[in-house]
Amino acid sequence: MLALDARIQSLAYRELKRAVEAHRAKGGGIVVLDVGTGEVLALANLPSYNPNNRARLTGEQVRNRAVTDQFEPGSTLKPFTVALALESGHVSPLTTIQTAPGSLTIGPATIRDAHPAGALTVEQVIQKVSNVGAAKIALALPAEHIWACSTASARRSAAARLPGRGARQGASLQDLAADRAGDDVLRPWHLAELVQLARAYTVFARDGEWCRSRS
Repeated sequence: MLALDARIQSLAYRELKRAVEAHRAKGGGIVVLDVGTGEVLALANLPSYNPNNRARLTGEQVRNRAVTDQFEPGSTLKPFTVALALESGHVSPLTTIQTAPGSLTIGPATIRDAHPAGALTVEQVIQKVSNVGAAKIALALPAEHIWACSTASARRSAAARLPGRGARQGASLQDLAADRAGDDVLRPWHLAELVQLARAYTVFARDGEWCRSRS
């Protein structure tokens, strides 16, 4: 039974188009999941095409970006860093993280906050999207914890056998332990598909329970 909802699909496509135009992006994708069932309610991509007019159809138009394209997820991983630290007891929501002077150098790499804020609670690290705060939290965690979280996600993601979906990229535990600078502390996640990231975010709506996607 098809799970796509025509009304949600229409709204999703409209909002995706607005976002791509507003940010002058070359392309984009959107995924809407039912966190209760894991069903995909909407999935859209831009550039798109009219199936009734294939005269000038290109590969860019037919590519299912939300499923096939891998990207660096960046700050969308911060909630997972904090969730892992909270679950393991390394921090509490009110633990203070010193982010001054707004930059952090580890080896040859320096990461910076767009808006330096000094001392922040763990809650505020997420609210203010602090790169320094998230990196300090991640660096306080054993590499094994981050690697285990990432590989668990990869195994569950592999179960979503969607057409055109490629192999997921990741790093070994040895790579992770040797290369923990800035956002690379989360290197096993360094490439992800949009549908994979959307599925991962269901844990925040389900009290930590993973929701398997259904199409």
